[in-house]
Amino acid sequence: MTQGWKITIIVLAAAGIASTPLIWLLSSPDAGQMAGASIQAAVAIAALVWALFQHPERRTEDTAERTGEVDARDGGKATSGIRRPQGRGSGSARAEQTGNATATGQGSDATSGIDYS
Repeated sequence: MTQGWKITIIVLAAAGIASTPLIWLLSSPDAGQMAGASIQAAVAIAALVWALFQHPERRTEDTAERTGEVDARDGGKATSGIRRPQGRGSGSARAEQTGNATATGQGSDATSGIDYS
């Protein structure tokens, strides 16, 4: 959810919550009006809570260009470029002209470019 939509929902929910007591204060509500006002308040509070718990868009745009050489030895890990463990990140990833990556020894791992592991 974008920040603009989140603010819009919060403002509308706050208006719904604030207008509910006005019904009670302006006139003596009958049972139907009281039920309607209660439902209006409940929906407004639910919308407010929902909007507050929404995460803002987290788009990452990673770029690696002309990186140097890397060397992993004896179980080490080296990345010449971008590292996104388990594919994390919602935006684009671009690696160009990344340096050489060399892995030497058991359990070593070297990546030139984008590492999603």
